[in-house]
Amino acid sequence: MLKKDLDLERKWVKLRERLKEVLGRKPADLKGVLFLIGVQELGRGYENFSKEEKQDLIHLGICKCLSFSGFYELEGTDADGWPHWTLKKELPHFDILEQEKLLKMHVLEYFTEEIGIIK
Repeated sequence: MLKKDLDLERKWVKLRERLKEVLGRKPADLKGVLFLIGVQELGRGYENFSKEEKQDLIHLGICKCLSFSGFYELEGTDADGWPHWTLKKELPHFDILEQEKLLKMHVLEYFTEEIGIIK
């Protein structure tokens, strides 16, 4: 494993531990963290979401994170208050591990820059 990959994984573990301190439980995986970002970006707090809404919240988290690289731009919100994003540039054709690495880097950036719970 490369040093930068090892650093990323250390930071990822630290983030999940910090989320456990804040929320009382550690998100199981990347999708769980993206879901939390989606809930935060929706801005309504926790509620009972349908399966479809949960998928939409994960997508919202992905769009927010990938906006740090300019892939998505916030278009606005709909009548129900859900944010909508526009794809601004094509995503690179990464394998699944590279996609996950990119998302984790941006998730860490989100929790550092936007939320401020990690340093």
